[in-house]
Amino acid sequence: MEGKAAPRNRSPLASSSASSEAVPERRARRMRGRKRRRLMDVTAAAQGSSVPASNSATLEAVSQLRSWKKRGQKRNIWTVNHVEGMKLRMNKRRRPSYRPEDQEAFYRLLEDPVIQSFLEADIFLKVSDKYLLSMVVEYFGRVGLPGHLYNRIHFFLALYIASDMEEDNPTSKRSIFQFLLGREHWPELYKEFLKLKVEFFHAMGHRAWVTPELCEEIQAQNPHHWVWSRERQCAP
Repeated sequence: MEGKAAPRNRSPLASSSASSEAVPERRARRMRGRKRRRLMDVTAAAQGSSVPASNSATLEAVSQLRSWKKRGQKRNIWTVNHVEGMKLRMNKRRRPSYRPEDQEAFYRLLEDPVIQSFLEADIFLKVSDKYLLSMVVEYFGRVGLPGHLYNRIHFFLALYIASDMEEDNPTSKRSIFQFLLGREHWPELYKEFLKLKVEFFHAMGHRAWVTPELCEEIQAQNPHHWVWSRERQCAP
């Protein structure tokens, strides 16, 4: 006759080890919850004016931005620079990334009331002249999201990076926070915007440089649009 198995005594050490393993997991869940709440605060503030996009659509767009992977590298173009005797000197340049749907998204967002107010307020075009705005179109192409997903937040993220690249004027860039996040809330929310800027830059493949020639090519696609008249004349 087989004896009954002796009951296993749970070691206090094992119990303590199990509970200590559960603590980091609970902390991680709390941190994820806090991040989601902060992101919702940013999007709620950003979408809080007239004709807003839905918060769910904004969160979906930001989520896709975070998880987006480039599906292929742009091929380079070789162009002949000049000929010396029997030798050809050639330049290599990267193909433009922008697509028709990126241009459509850009022109659509120019009708956004917050973006329009921002452009009207930038009377000296310090952060929104035609070259910086052209860079927004190219950045949309480098990120590669479907055009219909781009929204107000993406527009300002791209414009902020363009200003970082070309101007790096903290005072002018601060106006982006005030218009996007609100004059009352931007001091509490701008750090979340900067975190999203890092994600946007990563999705661009860390490529922020845009040549003046490419900017002019983008402008030439619709040369009579009012936005391309935003040419900086002189410093105030």
